[in-house]
Amino acid sequence: MPLSNEELLDALDTVISIPPVPFTAEGSIDYDGHSKNIDYLLSTNELEGGRRRVLCVAGTSLIHHIAADEQMRLMEFTTNRIAGRGLFIAGIAPNPLAEAERLIEGQAQFTHPPDAFLLMPLTGVADPEGIYQGYMALGERLSSTGARFLYYLRQDREADTAVRLVNDSPRFLGIKVGTTPDDVKGIVDQVRSDAGTVIWGVGDRSTAPAVAGAKGHTSGINIGFAKASDAINNAQRQGDYDQSNKIEALMAPLEEIRFRNGRQYNYSAVVEALRLGTWEDVEGGAGGPFNPPVPEAVSAEVRAAIEPILSYH
Repeated sequence: MPLSNEELLDALDTVISIPPVPFTAEGSIDYDGHSKNIDYLLSTNELEGGRRRVLCVAGTSLIHHIAADEQMRLMEFTTNRIAGRGLFIAGIAPNPLAEAERLIEGQAQFTHPPDAFLLMPLTGVADPEGIYQGYMALGERLSSTGARFLYYLRQDREADTAVRLVNDSPRFLGIKVGTTPDDVKGIVDQVRSDAGTVIWGVGDRSTAPAVAGAKGHTSGINIGFAKASDAINNAQRQGDYDQSNKIEALMAPLEEIRFRNGRQYNYSAVVEALRLGTWEDVEGGAGGPFNPPVPEAVSAEVRAAIEPILSYH
């Protein structure tokens, strides 16, 4: 049985893992490696209260660079691998919207459909009012599938649009804030508590957003350091922001590399950390589309950044 809106909102107050999809040297998805990564995340779970892991295949996974038919295969493979052991959010690039709608309709028919869909940032020319109208209509058209949505906010000019969608539509359950911590409180104050949630969407540097009212955060690095991301979320749920900050400070050097220069190494720095960790229970792959391995100098930075946090694997 699918979770109710209330159950899903409660489950999202956690770490949402967005692991890199590994690719072979020939450029195809390494499904064996992807299986290994899913199993690591599900088995390495130190979230308090026996909470289930939430996984998401989205931007850090390079979803924008995977063809639609391959996305369908990847998402079905992922949901079958999780199969009730955790929750799953499928990232959807909404350009063009008709193609995104077909992907959502198809994935909603899986044996194990995604628990929610993350609508990635819209590219191209768009008016926030048009985004509101288009997504409200999309939610109505897909209501029979049971699909629920999270809005990925990357442009602060769309904040009001995101808030309106969550407050006005039972299909939109939350906002993943990918702008700045300063934006969080204003958004939290506007979203009705009975309508949806606000999730911090820029990694494990999440204590300030949690203080401002964000519930949960996404992490692209807990594929390597799951115990650290879990400890951060546990501390935030307990209101222990000093402890959250202490662990966050340890993770900050790797996060700084990832988000440098407009997120240039968002994917490749994580892959490099997995390579340097030499762990056998995860697979980074050989580099993905448009995301080659990092230069030697950056590799040295990644090595220094992960040295103090290796025990969190």
